[in-house]
Amino acid sequence: MSEDPVIMIYVTLPSESEALKIGEILVEERLAACINIFPEIKSIYRWEGRVITDKETVMVCKSVQSKFKKVSARIIELHSYTCPCIISYPSSDGYPEYMKWVADETE
Repeated sequence: MSEDPVIMIYVTLPSESEALKIGEILVEERLAACINIFPEIKSIYRWEGRVITDKETVMVCKSVQSKFKKVSARIIELHSYTCPCIISYPSSDGYPEYMKWVADETE
């Protein structure tokens, strides 16, 4: 397995179309090996003093730890939110062939 740990990056977006656009760019630029898009979730959050219930889209990016800052910067550049949710989760274990594939695709 690669010495650069595989990570999963959780991102919320306002629409499936924005997630598709950003996801395609991240894969094309080899910042992510794979993107999963969950087109409609319900989110409840506090923003500017108000509690808001809204529909959002979730995008999960598979990448490697060394790419997180670049992935995050690229998402911020392309994202329509002022303060996008971008959270990285480490992968402590996984199918070795898949983990290698993620590392290879993000080189």
